Amino acid sequence: MAYDRFVAICDPLLYTVAMLRRLCALLVAGSYIWGRICSSTLTYFLLALSYCGSGIINHFCCEYSAIISASCSDSSISQLACLVICMFNEVCSLLIILTSYVVIVITVIKIPSKGGLRKAFSTCGSHLAAICFCHGVILLLYCVLKSKSSLLLVKFATVFYSMVIPMLNPLIYSLRNKDVKETLRKLVHLKVLSHS
Repeated sequence: MAYDRFVAICDPLLYTVAMLRRLCALLVAGSYIWGRICSSTLTYFLLALSYCGSGIINHFCCEYSAIISASCSDSSISQLACLVICMFNEVCSLLIILTSYVVIVITVIKIPSKGGLRKAFSTCGSHLAAICFCHGVILLLYCVLKSKSSLLLVKFATVFYSMVIPMLNPLIYSLRNKDVKETLRKLVHLKVLSHS
């Protein structure tokens, strides 16, 4: 998505050439393959743990830190593997995103018209909002919190990440649509008139 925004703003006339179907397929396939490698590695470390007791996980879903907290063996290697993989993924993702947006901001600053500036920032705004929500929760959940010491916060962050963010994404991305903006203006206007 960051590369798509980068090409759309920095080279709009070359967008159809730069965003070929093959490149898009490679980007998607690469993401899926890397995701499979990371999840398989983490699953391997979970399978190496031993579990005892009732087998009931004190969580809403079968989340990595909840499974680790149900283990009765030393889970430090599993937690370290999770931390290393998550930090690597977050650093790489955020580096790519920040680099593309730095170039976008430099390009946008050079645009002489105010309408062009507003259009460029509205194109990027929804993606940046989604990134802040998603990556902020991921950093909190996997790179900062300890599963046993802050179980309630882990539960809250997991629910926010797995339910709230997917519900917010359509709203965030639809705010760029002119019809949605006009409907929201009418609703706010009607609400103001009805309270007056």
